[in-house]
Amino acid sequence: MTLPEILLWQRLFKSPDGVKFRRQHSVGDYILDFYCAEAKIAIEVDGSVHDMGGNPQRDVERDEVLREFGIEVLRIPAADVLKSPDEVADGVVRVCKR
Repeated sequence: MTLPEILLWQRLFKSPDGVKFRRQHSVGDYILDFYCAEAKIAIEVDGSVHDMGGNPQRDVERDEVLREFGIEVLRIPAADVLKSPDEVADGVVRVCKR
């Protein structure tokens, strides 16, 4: 796990507000950074590598496949997690509880 993923996981693994998360969850051919099964939401922490080369298109294709599984993808810039991991975690929980 990258530093932003570790920081976010330190906040999510405690099941904040009763919302449970899994890390490194497998769906089809993909490994999700984090997954909330109850809300069917994948949480992906995207570093700068996601903006390089063919990665943006791969992310679009991956998100489409996950939607076919009924999973919504929430992409969070790694820089946001580094800046304020508590705020990001609170936002993730809010999205999963809606």
